[in-house]
Amino acid sequence: MHNVKRVRYSREALEAKKKREQAKLNEYLALTEEVLTKKKSKEWSKDAFALTTRLLHINPEFYTVWNYRRNILLHGIFPYSTAEEINEFLTDDLSLTTSFLKQHPKVYWIWNHRQWCLQEVPDGPTEADPDGWRKANWNKELFVVEKMLEADARNFLAWNYRRNVLASMPNKLPEQAELAYTTRKIEANFSNFSAWHQRSKVLATLWNAGKLDPEKSKEEEFELVKNAMYTDPNDQSVWIYHRWLVGTGRDHAIVNREIVAIQELLDEQPDSKWCMESLVFYKRLLLRNHPATIESSQREAIRSECMDLLRRLQIIDPERKQRYIDLSEDIVKDAT
Repeated sequence: MHNVKRVRYSREALEAKKKREQAKLNEYLALTEEVLTKKKSKEWSKDAFALTTRLLHINPEFYTVWNYRRNILLHGIFPYSTAEEINEFLTDDLSLTTSFLKQHPKVYWIWNHRQWCLQEVPDGPTEADPDGWRKANWNKELFVVEKMLEADARNFLAWNYRRNVLASMPNKLPEQAELAYTTRKIEANFSNFSAWHQRSKVLATLWNAGKLDPEKSKEEEFELVKNAMYTDPNDQSVWIYHRWLVGTGRDHAIVNREIVAIQELLDEQPDSKWCMESLVFYKRLLLRNHPATIESSQREAIRSECMDLLRRLQIIDPERKQRYIDLSEDIVKDAT
């Protein structure tokens, strides 16, 4: 590494370091064998639970140990605990996994265990307030996942977990609040594919529930995504979201309008791979969905334009050359 002073270790220091590492490995292997032996014998004791904690501190990706830990709670601890004690165990495990996520934010098994903990939260603290513990835990989870997304706004596991929390929380947040959240994330970074994906889920929910005018809001989305296209025409996530907005291309006017807009951008960015790919995609949608509105001479012109774009793509994107050749052959087949 540049500008970093190299440290030379003596033979004795290297040997001592090697012995320490071997000792740690031996300890890990012995601990693993002990835990798996207890698992095989279906031991659900608190001692076994403590051993899983030690092992997961060393290796939080050991999904078998997470499964064993949940079985210990379900079969050996929860049946002999009060609702308050169960809630405390679950709260402790949520805290434990929070500490793990700081170092391992993309380990699926940690997120999976958190989700399980939420599902197991009992009624309480009183009969008059049966959702009290759940509300406290779910609100804390939203805070935790927002902190995780501040650290890495594109952590897809955190986004998936956020969707689960929002869907299952006892006091649900309005969808408009989540829409505003995705707006902030997208405006901070147009390349945030997970935020675009979350936005599509929220909008679909609002449209299906009749809480948002699809026609008006789609126009606003086209404006948002157009700004993103012009900011970074090479960002794949923006173009994928744009295709979701266009959908099956049944709206002739929208497909035509978007083709014109993309062509304008291509005129400014003549080597934009995504502009070319999208023009081919939308022009083929026109041919497929609206043949009655296109004269035969115009159809041939559109096919010719697509073939020309695909030839250009073979040059600027040689790694996917065969894909563009296959698309060209498909266009020829469509014409016959």
